[in-house]
Amino acid sequence: MITRVKDGESWRIGTGAEVAWIAGGVGTSLAITSAIPPVYEAYATIVIPEEPGERRRRDSALLTLLSEHPAARPWWLGYLDTGNDDIVFPDVPKVDLYQRSWHYVLAEAGPAQAAAWHQGEPWSLRKGVLPDLMFPADRSWLFSTLWDDDWSCLGGPAALVDRLLRHPHLEARSVALGQDATPPGHQAI
Repeated sequence: MITRVKDGESWRIGTGAEVAWIAGGVGTSLAITSAIPPVYEAYATIVIPEEPGERRRRDSALLTLLSEHPAARPWWLGYLDTGNDDIVFPDVPKVDLYQRSWHYVLAEAGPAQAAAWHQGEPWSLRKGVLPDLMFPADRSWLFSTLWDDDWSCLGGPAALVDRLLRHPHLEARSVALGQDATPPGHQAI
């Protein structure tokens, strides 16, 4: 087991075993299953606002909703290595994920670290401070922001997705399996 110290605590670093269930369940398409395996009751996309204050409100709202969902702790936090972003632990082995074999640093932590660790360059700030990938140990939900998208994808219980859809600080929409997950007015690259 690999660990690293940050903020005076030791954090477990994840391996491919922690994300194998994701890697084995996603494919290349415009559907939600390009980011989230088809194992959930409900799915949604959440737009990343352009204005920094709105992004902060979005990130805070998402963390609050995800933290309130009765899921196992800790969470796995994934940071995509784009070459420019702060990946929190740059000296650890990375896991490959998604069809393009993007490299992620995976750390076992929680909501407080999800809110505080991602301090990066303008690219990551454009996407907000949340990790690119988050899921609790029980895998009851999965949050993912792919490298070239200006929205995030979420799969989880219908009650959680319903709360996201009704939240005033989130531009979210329900997405069915097989449906193009690209939010209206946005373009998939």
